[in-house]
Formats: sequence, structure tokens, C-alpha cells
Amino acid sequence: MDQDMVVLARVRLLSANRRVVRGAEGLWIYRLLTQVEPEAYGSKLAYVLVEASASPLVRESPERRLALLDEAVEVAKALGTSNPYRAKMLARALAARQRELGGRPAEPLASYGREHRAALQEEPQERA
Repeated sequence: MDQDMVVLARVRLLSANRRVVRGAEGLWIYRLLTQVEPEAYGSKLAYVLVEASASPLVRESPERRLALLDEAVEVAKALGTSNPYRAKMLARALAARQRELGGRPAEPLASYGREHRAALQEEPQERA
């Protein structure tokens, strides 16, 4: 991992002066920082990935939207069970992925287990 890039990502994150940096810059920042500190930045990466999947930039590309949502699900699943945002981000990513697939349950969705299906039922309490 290039430490200069990590420092640059942290500087951009701090200079943004926002709770969550969105768009392409947010994706770059959170993808990089999640590699370094997954528990600290993973929930924000999942949040920005789901948001990016609804962007007009990928409106005409269902494959790219689904790839972003698949990444969001994987990132959320990788968070530790003690992470306070894990269930909320996983539920959000799974729900968005299911919507993208046209409301039909996806094959991987059935294999997530009771914990993840229960997370879909949870009401989001606050934004990550």
C-alpha cells in the first residue's frame, strides 16, 4: 500500500468537511482507506457504493450498477459483527441489490442466512 496515497486520501477526507464524501472522490477515498482500516471506513464505502449505483452516470449500464451493489454487499459483510453500522449497511446494500434485480430474490441473497435476512427488516436509524 502506497502510504503517500493513504495520506492524500486522509487529507482529502478531512478537507471535505462533510460526514460522508460522495461521488467518484468518495469512492476513491473510501476504497483506499477501507484497505487500511476496514472497520473504520467500510460502512461509509458501502453507503457510497449504494449511492453511486443510483447515479445518472451508470443509468444505462445495469452491469456496472450491479457490480457496485455486489461490492457494497461484500464490503458490508466483511465488517465485524460488533460494528454498529454493519446490519444497517448490509440491509441497505441487499435491498438495493434486490431492487436492481427487479425484486426477485437473488441466488446469493438466499445463502446469506437468518442474520442477514433479519437485517433487511431493520429500519435504518441514522446515516453512516
